[in-house]
Amino acid sequence: MSIRTLVKSIQDIMRQDSGVDGDAQRISQLCWMFFLKIIDDQDQEFELLKEGYRSPIPARLQWRAWAADPEGITGEELLAFINGDLFPTLKERPPATPRARTVRDVFEDAYNYMKSGQLMRQVVNKINQIDFNNLSERQHFGDIYEQILNDLQSAGNSGEYYTPRAVTSFMVRMIDPRPGETLFDPACGTGGFLTCAIRHMRDHYVKRPEDEVALQAGLRAVEKKQLPHMLAVTNMLLHGVEDPSFLRHDNTLARPYISWGKDERVDIVLTNPPFGGREEDGIESNFPQHFRTRETADLFLALIIRLLKPGGRAAVVLPDGSLFGEGVKTRLKEALMEECNLHTIVRLPNSVFRPYASIGTNLLFFEKGTPTRDIWFWEHRVPEGQKAYSMTRPIRLEHLDDCAAWWGGPRREGRVESDRAWKVSAEEVKARGYNLDIKNPHTVADDHGDPEALLADLTAAEAEVAALRDQLKVILSEALAR
Repeated sequence: MSIRTLVKSIQDIMRQDSGVDGDAQRISQLCWMFFLKIIDDQDQEFELLKEGYRSPIPARLQWRAWAADPEGITGEELLAFINGDLFPTLKERPPATPRARTVRDVFEDAYNYMKSGQLMRQVVNKINQIDFNNLSERQHFGDIYEQILNDLQSAGNSGEYYTPRAVTSFMVRMIDPRPGETLFDPACGTGGFLTCAIRHMRDHYVKRPEDEVALQAGLRAVEKKQLPHMLAVTNMLLHGVEDPSFLRHDNTLARPYISWGKDERVDIVLTNPPFGGREEDGIESNFPQHFRTRETADLFLALIIRLLKPGGRAAVVLPDGSLFGEGVKTRLKEALMEECNLHTIVRLPNSVFRPYASIGTNLLFFEKGTPTRDIWFWEHRVPEGQKAYSMTRPIRLEHLDDCAAWWGGPRREGRVESDRAWKVSAEEVKARGYNLDIKNPHTVADDHGDPEALLADLTAAEAEVAALRDQLKVILSEALAR
């Protein structure tokens, strides 16, 4: 049985359970079970390879102790063990190591939705068929897991923590992270930017074991919500990260802006901060007066500027509203252009995030340390023959190849204006009141005609409709009178 078929059969078993209601609960349930299996497979490998290694999970709660035997506990006994021992212990156990803290963070707000111990035993036995220490199986499962994360988007409004993989891959490719650099995602969702960055570094720069150690040591991330945090931690284990405790279950914005010290500055920020959202009361008071707002994306942008080291670089997804907004948004853009070189804005069409949001979005690329002199804009267009991106025809990485070819390498050399690309000076932006919502000057505006003539045509058309309606009334009256 293929892993894809196996995962589908597990989901089919869960659909029979009266306690599991909808995609979000099913994925949450799947995730904590996969997490325990993956971490136990990893523990068994570490016990062989690392002298004195001890699992962060008590022996009786390890997957091998209660789940590995297909004839093991089932029914009411299994449910009582999970609800009465496994969950309470893993939620409340004081963490002695970073790995133990990861376990507690994952289970802190997790929940067992299944009500049938027999169905749970069937699910457990299916999961046992996957060997996460087998590299090809783990990689194949990683691909399936990406699909599970994609499926999550139909679970209510969960699109807020999912960025299309083509977009994350493109941003990582242009930022080009390397082992030894610190990379931070302050709102990491299910871990898409992290996994793309790990893959990029392994494909291009990891040649020796110490390169891999440097890669893993440089990762930093925070996620506020429980389900995406659990999905992201599991994602890190699947990608061979030994200690995913760097991925904290917390709200990055809940900490005072000035408390982020120089020792916490990072080389790279890659993120898609939640936008359209508003922070809870009091969060804005963590920020300086001139940046105070309850708009989540704006607070993240202010923090990102602070967190970058001199020479640090960032790629951030922001909505159109951040480009043309006034007030705090203006002050933010002014600070961004004074403290950083905002060298490129890639403008994406509204349909990139469909069906979860139909909103114009932009990829902002900037480097800390020198003020902005010129901003290059690139307009990404939906491929010919396609009106918009959709769930069945989403954006793909190759759709962004033309932008990558124009980019000009690490130093952005040889860029030229075209029907897709244009350059605007910092002085022009200042004269516009820091409005960055600058349309493509090479696009020929549609000629809709003279407004007065159009109004006259409309008036004539309305008069014609009224005359036809009167004629119809006469005909109907005569017909009814017969």
